[in-house]
This record gives sequence, C-alpha cells and structure tokens, in this order.
Amino acid sequence: MSMPVVLITSATGRIGRELVARLSKTSQFTVRATCHTASKADYLKSLGAHEVVPFDLKAPATWDAALKDVSVVYSASLDPLLEHHLKFAEHMGGHKAQIKHVVRVSCMGADTNTASYDKDKHVSRTGAGIPLMLQHYWWGEEALIKAGLPLTVLRANFFMNHLLKTDLETIDGPEGWFANPLGDTRNSFICTNDIAEAAAVVICDGPDRHSDKFYDLTGPVPQSMHEIAEDLGKAMGKKLEYRPQSMEQFEKDFGPTRAGFFEYLTNGFYTRCSPDFYNLTGHKPTSYYEYLTAQGACGETGLQELRQGNLWKKGVDAMKDAAAAK
Repeated sequence: MSMPVVLITSATGRIGRELVARLSKTSQFTVRATCHTASKADYLKSLGAHEVVPFDLKAPATWDAALKDVSVVYSASLDPLLEHHLKFAEHMGGHKAQIKHVVRVSCMGADTNTASYDKDKHVSRTGAGIPLMLQHYWWGEEALIKAGLPLTVLRANFFMNHLLKTDLETIDGPEGWFANPLGDTRNSFICTNDIAEAAAVVICDGPDRHSDKFYDLTGPVPQSMHEIAEDLGKAMGKKLEYRPQSMEQFEKDFGPTRAGFFEYLTNGFYTRCSPDFYNLTGHKPTSYYEYLTAQGACGETGLQELRQGNLWKKGVDAMKDAAAAK
C-alpha cells in the first residue's frame, strides 16, 4: 500500500530541509520536496526526500504537477512572495477533496481568528497600525482558512538565524561587533530546527488532532543583544560586542517595512515564552547557544548556517514591492 504524499514547499530553506530530514525517517509518508533549480535535487535526496519536483510560487504552471496525489502540504514562503502565496492558497482550495492537511509557518501579532487584533492599533505607539509584515503573516493564514483547507499554523517568534547574517563582515573583523536597534529588550527568539520539529509532530499526528489549531512557538528564554553577543562569542571562541543602532539608521539599511517589524522587537511584544513547543514535543525549545553549536537533523550547526544565503541585505529594501500588497 502506497504511503500518503506530503509536499514540502521551500524545501531548501532552513526549516524545509530540516523537515525533509525528519519526515523521511518516519516511514509514514512519501516525502516530496520542492526546488526552484534542478541543482538542489541531489542535496534534497541526500536528506531523505523520496521525490523532488520543480515548484515556483511565481509560476502557476508548476503547481498542479507538484500537488499531484498530495494529501499533506507544508506551506512556507519568503516574505516578499505574499501575493503569490495568496494565489496558491486559493488554488489549493480547488483540491480540497484531495488535501487533508496544510501546515503553515507564520508569526503571531495580527490575527483576528484566535485574537482580536485591530490592524490600526500599534501596541506601543499612538496613531500607528500593526506592522505590515505581521499583517501579511495573518493574510497568509487567512487565505488558507478562506480556501476551506484543514489547517494548522505554527506562529513563530523571530528566527535566531535571521538575527546576524547581515553583520558577518564586522563580526569577522578585528574588532568583532554587530549592530541593530534591539538593545536591552529581551526577545524569545526561535530556533528554526524547532519549527521543523513541531511541523513534523503535527504532520505525523495528523489533522484529527491538529486541524484548526494555532501554536505560538518561541525560544526557551528571552535574551538581549548583549546576551546574544556573549553566546555567539562563546560559540566562535572570540570576544564579540553589541553596538546599539538607531531605528532610523536601521530603516535606511533595510527599509520601513522591516523596520516596523523590528520596532515590535524593541517594545517587548515578543518577550514572552510560550509552552506550545513543549506541549507538542515534550521538551523545552532550543537555546541560542545550542542552536549555534548543535547539529540539526540535516547535519548543520547554526554557526554553519549563519554563513549561508540570506534574503536581507543592507542597502536593499527587500519588501518594497510586497509592501504594496492589499
């Protein structure tokens, strides 16, 4: 008897490849991984993918072949691709008889189904609205709900691996430092390996247990940038310094949409630690130092991943076009 097929979108991403490695060891599914370029296929197969198929959110012609015989979809997309995800969610709605479960990666802070956030009310600044990126995450969830798909959402805190990729030049330099506006505010950053582990649990348990469930995933302890510098320095074997940066300069570096999200990382909104990861897996989330030094299911440490590709680049507003989405 053939095993159900799970489609893993963004399979070469940090979460996706961890999920490929985890699910392939369960013997519960045929793991179908997606990739944009054929050169990534051998890597995904080395992690355990049974099938690798071309898939591009911006190319609807690739969607039906990727979804053929699929009963479970792991849904993830880069922030600038929101409008394409919304169209794909609607497309999946046309396959409701086939798709039994969708697991979506998102972020807490703007939803109106499990909470009553008002998009026009910023949590710490009068006259401002919820940051657009957070609204976008909710729109990504809402599209799947409206499509009538059995849905589980993993609402994650800010990713540990997104913290410092844009600061490698100064981290590796003789003075060893990095800068951002987060300062003394402590945030419970999430390890992406933990998101993959939670996704694997939810997929293996199935929709009877997890459909219409929305889980907040965080790290085990809130940390300031000075504490992050201490952990990273310990893992690298060198002294590192955190240097404060103004929000104005950060906005010049990355644009207003990302700066708006970072403002929520400075006002305490993402400080709390959620029990949801423990309730799903039976153990505490991964600490930042553990993330940096321990290998994930795909065999890499956080230190290794720190030096890999990154959407965000200083001097480039990666969200400029996506900010126009309505």
